[in-house]
Amino acid sequence: MKSWKLENSYYKLPPKLYSEVRPNSVRAPEMVVFNKELAIETGMPIDFLLSEEGLQVLAGNKSPNGEMLIAQAYAGHQFGSFTMLGDGRAVLIGEHIIPSGQRVDVVLKGSGRTPYSRGGDGRAALGPMLREYIISEAMHGLGIPTTRSLAIVATGEAVIREKMLAGAVLTRIASSHIRVGTFEYVAKWGTLEELSILADYTIKRHYPHLENEESRYLMLLKEVIKRQVDLIVKWENVGFIHGVMNTDNMSISGETIDYGPCAFMDAFDPMTVFSSIDVNGRYAYGNQRHIAGWNLARFAETLLPLLHTDSSKAVQLAQEALSHYGKLHKESWLVQMQSKLGLSGDPQNNEPLISELLEMMRSHKSDYTNTFRALTLDRPEDCNLIRTENFARWYNLWKNRLERQSITSSERDRRMRFANPSIIPRNHQVEAALDAAVKNGDYSVMERLNKVLRHPYSYSLEHQEYIEAPVSNGNLYRTYCGT
Repeated sequence: MKSWKLENSYYKLPPKLYSEVRPNSVRAPEMVVFNKELAIETGMPIDFLLSEEGLQVLAGNKSPNGEMLIAQAYAGHQFGSFTMLGDGRAVLIGEHIIPSGQRVDVVLKGSGRTPYSRGGDGRAALGPMLREYIISEAMHGLGIPTTRSLAIVATGEAVIREKMLAGAVLTRIASSHIRVGTFEYVAKWGTLEELSILADYTIKRHYPHLENEESRYLMLLKEVIKRQVDLIVKWENVGFIHGVMNTDNMSISGETIDYGPCAFMDAFDPMTVFSSIDVNGRYAYGNQRHIAGWNLARFAETLLPLLHTDSSKAVQLAQEALSHYGKLHKESWLVQMQSKLGLSGDPQNNEPLISELLEMMRSHKSDYTNTFRALTLDRPEDCNLIRTENFARWYNLWKNRLERQSITSSERDRRMRFANPSIIPRNHQVEAALDAAVKNGDYSVMERLNKVLRHPYSYSLEHQEYIEAPVSNGNLYRTYCGT
């Protein structure tokens, strides 16, 4: 049986960036979910992972190489306020090299206390870990950069929240766990040398084409801006709301990370908020683009000492790089929205048509995913806008514009199907899967949902039950961070 040989390049960074921790054992670990597809894709030793020894590793009872585990240190702006943080319930057990040669982190979430637990127990409940598994794998299916979920191990122990809940450990795979908050931590409490070491490590790991560039730190900032633009636009495209876009939850690699109170929007409204802790709507759907820009500004501040020895010149360079964020986002968003409507040509010319549709959708509480699905299939009768006079006028304008385009109808349909998922992880369906698993030990509902979510652009008639929007009962859907 092939063992699991993990590396740990992060361990070679300055000790200030992490704390060594010993495994926190659990009493009765049991594998309840295993992502075989991900294991195959990343070249992991499946036989080992499904063995008793592998179970002990994934439960946090044993180190895979007999070495100390690492809890990473970082800081962050949480709802705008700066604070010291760190991995309070997660440990890095090592780095796996996938067949392409890329290095990925393997982290256990919910594995017990660390020096950064801040009074918490470091454990996780089964429900939130299953939820992260479902949503992160759905995001991968949607083509959105994301951390992924390899396995969930039930611990056989209870965790105390508002009530006693079943405990679990999630194994998360990520390009890395380097965050904006990691840089904030070093910039605040580290030395210039430590900051440059972190920046060089980040470049080598995520942006190796910059390694030999004289202005590599400025170029790093620009690359991170580009990746965040791409990520936010992809979130917006599918109606995803992260829910807690603190700087410690913003990955330098451009992946979606830390699935806490996230959810997908049903009825279109830019001010949609699901998170129970976001009482002022800071991280509402329509605010995510602005918050990403704010977070990038915090990242730029950490790099100032590396950008230029003259502080005024450093600020000027950072501001110039950040000044392009709004334009880059607008251009990318328009291109994406244009694809969702099958339009071609200059996106600026199509912006009024796009904006008018979104305003109608907002005012009539139209389902975001199903409205674009109806347009993709050219079945306007499937959305509630068909009953409005303004939509009839808009629909005729849209059809006339489509007819005047140079691209073929088949190419237009291809673009629309690629841009508009037929299926998203609907909140009511996710909750049904979690209820069945947590309350009844029935994972079949989750398995069926996960299978469908792997192919969200398939437009299969077999998936009809996953397409339908929920019937509103007047209650506001709320999500929770799970800590």
